[in-house]
Amino acid sequence: MKDTLTYFLSDSVALKVLLGVIIIGATSGIVGTFSFLRKKTLVGDAIAHSLLPGICLGFLFTGTKDPIGLMFGALISGWISVWVIDYLVSKTKLSEDTAIAFVSTFFFAIGSVILSVISKSQNGNQSGLKDFLFGKAATMTNYDVNVFAVLSVLIIIMVTVFYKPFKMLAFNKEFAHAIGWNTKWIEFLLSTITVLTVAIGIQAVGIVLTSALLIAPSSAARYWTNNLVKMIIIAAFIGMFSGVIGVIISASQENMPTGPWIVFVLFLITLLTLLFSPQKGWFSIQKNQRENKRKISEENVLKIFYQLKESKIDQVSYSVFLEKRMMDTRDLSKTIQNLIHKKWLKKLNSDYSLTENGAVEASRVVRFHRLWELYLTKRMNFKEDHIHGTAETIEHLITPEIEKELLKELNFPLADPHNKEIPYE
Repeated sequence: MKDTLTYFLSDSVALKVLLGVIIIGATSGIVGTFSFLRKKTLVGDAIAHSLLPGICLGFLFTGTKDPIGLMFGALISGWISVWVIDYLVSKTKLSEDTAIAFVSTFFFAIGSVILSVISKSQNGNQSGLKDFLFGKAATMTNYDVNVFAVLSVLIIIMVTVFYKPFKMLAFNKEFAHAIGWNTKWIEFLLSTITVLTVAIGIQAVGIVLTSALLIAPSSAARYWTNNLVKMIIIAAFIGMFSGVIGVIISASQENMPTGPWIVFVLFLITLLTLLFSPQKGWFSIQKNQRENKRKISEENVLKIFYQLKESKIDQVSYSVFLEKRMMDTRDLSKTIQNLIHKKWLKKLNSDYSLTENGAVEASRVVRFHRLWELYLTKRMNFKEDHIHGTAETIEHLITPEIEKELLKELNFPLADPHNKEIPYE
């Protein structure tokens, strides 16, 4: 790997390839974010497959593999595919995924036929045209990279200028239309940018795999932030990083494909994100679920201790507790040990009792429970025998802010619907 890095840093051709995939990865991450948020990621796959006939026709028209001619043909082909998908969805009974599958396979079939015809021709310039199917970053020339750089800068400028309309389209298209925005024009502009982005990406990863450049960076970035600007930046970085690592790996061995390695790196990043991201990753979710379960169990135990204390039972044994509330003895034992560690319970021989801090915490849980029961009966017109189960659930979710509003709404009540005292601090 060290020799490979030295090669890339010292060879101008290798640096050109690296620069190309950096541009492609960043642009795909930026534009793919809006496709992801609009739940239009499969449209990117349809566009990628639909570009093949445009690329082939662009080659037939210009007679060369000039990227500008190929891009122009791809742009027209991509536009047509997007229009056909929208038409089929709006004018027929086909669902969007069905329309996408139909259009992508139909256009790809047409492109394959044209590509076969070109391959059998005597035009020597057609050599390497099939690289667009699976990508071959090493075939990029300085001219290609310059064209991609100019197009990427234009795309980034358009995203910056039209950031607010694109954001509105991604999150609330109906509201944008209601306030008078031309959503059709905004969608057309965003579709054009998406087509251009896909057209740029096929040089590196190919038509078959380029949709991954739109989908993976943005889907991974979504797990790291709820801020759109940060999400765009993270997606762009993931796209660039995957491109660089994929190219370096493919260059380490002869005849190692570039596109598949870029997509494989994207897959690994997305997988690691799904597992380890601090807020929404699988391990974080499991941790939060365990903590919530522990919190609920502790609050339920404290509530029972408080209710028993109201009945003049200050020292509670396991058997007394279980007469009041059924609970798995192992869970009860573990919860009591946690409460002792927090100094909310204390052990007295074989019994347990609330500490001063524990009594304060227990009164808080009971207060939330009884306030919510009163709210259900006074404001929601629930019957008294139908409120306990709901209050059992909500008491663990009430925050100090919600408590404050409940107290104002109920005018600081002294008793719950069962005439039990509502404890205050």
